[in-house]
Amino acid sequence: MPLDLPVARLTLANGLQVVVSEDRAVPSVSINLWVDVGSRHEEPGRTGLAHLFEHLMFQGSELVAEGEHMAALMARGGRANATTSFDRTSYVASVPRNALELALWMEADRQGHLLPALTQETLDNQRDVVVEEKRQRYDSVPYGTALSRLGELVFPVGHPYHHPTIGSMTDLRAATLDDVRAFYGAHYGPRTTVLSLVGDIGAEEGFDLAETYFGHLQDTTRPRPPSSPPLGPLAAPVREVVVGGPELPSERIFLAARLPGVTEPDFLPCAMALDALASSSISRVHERLVRGADVLSGASASALGLRDGTSLGLVVVDVTEGVDPRAVEEQLAEILQDFADRGPRPVEMEASAADTERSWLEALSGHDERADLLSRATLLFGDPGQVDRYVDEVLAVTPEQVGRAAAQHLVPGAMATLVYRWEEEV
Repeated sequence: MPLDLPVARLTLANGLQVVVSEDRAVPSVSINLWVDVGSRHEEPGRTGLAHLFEHLMFQGSELVAEGEHMAALMARGGRANATTSFDRTSYVASVPRNALELALWMEADRQGHLLPALTQETLDNQRDVVVEEKRQRYDSVPYGTALSRLGELVFPVGHPYHHPTIGSMTDLRAATLDDVRAFYGAHYGPRTTVLSLVGDIGAEEGFDLAETYFGHLQDTTRPRPPSSPPLGPLAAPVREVVVGGPELPSERIFLAARLPGVTEPDFLPCAMALDALASSSISRVHERLVRGADVLSGASASALGLRDGTSLGLVVVDVTEGVDPRAVEEQLAEILQDFADRGPRPVEMEASAADTERSWLEALSGHDERADLLSRATLLFGDPGQVDRYVDEVLAVTPEQVGRAAAQHLVPGAMATLVYRWEEEV
């Protein structure tokens, strides 16, 4: 039967969606805001702005000085962070119960009143921070460019997921203060935001506090763009080799596939197929190539659920030193085709379902993770109750559905392959 978490939802008159989940185990509250803006909302020539705002939102707002947001929370035993993805930007905080109203007041000030503090100097400073972040996290670390390169291989030019979340540094340097202000006005507002509160707070109190601190905000956002048409599997395999030199810990192979959008019925069967292929300890790749032939030192798989028509499936393997990566590619292709032909074994279905149930329940037991999942469910599925149904939805997936999904989306002929090698291929 479905879970039955205490979850209440209200939409304020200005469009802000508020979700409250009461949990009195400890005297703290986790605050999570999902804003419906990510790199997929960026326009050509203006990439990187969604991620830039993740930084700008901590640099002061109308009534909060630069650096004060984080300092005020930390001084009261709280913490905060933010992340940007293809589909959303998330702002999170965890505070003792007696610091909740301060945290909400500061959050509302930057969500609705950032522009008075947004100066050319602030923009230039944070632009430099992002450029340095790209150098340190993408350009100067092993495999740091992998997701960016895979996006270019899997999604066509002009598709919202073709470019990386961090954006183009050329675009970012060219962005003017007017560009940045316009982006904020178009995408940051009550109608594009979900506020989730989890912890030592009741539903009615949470709704009242949301109305007190966010109810006055005016919305200037543009209507959300329509979803892109779903992309079918790649019509033919594509392959790229990156020579990373001796600093690579190992030669690594990435396989990427187009999957259905995260809200589509076939997404879960694809995710379970990836578990059976390379994610769980009893998966095909682990069984045959890690523990069996010892040609891999590690393997993993994941389904990156995306909402704009098409998701991304990944298989990542590290090649044992002395083994030819091209031979590994051939063996991976055999495993993919065999799985598509035969479907999953009962033990693989059981392992995928058990791992999913364990990780989901573990996430919901934590205030921060539960708040994040509630915001996600509200924004992606239009219903925070999705968190209660998810495990049952996974358990309802049949071996036949997994086999059909794999045969359509996870076959060698529909894969993009990215190989990081120590030296040029001969």
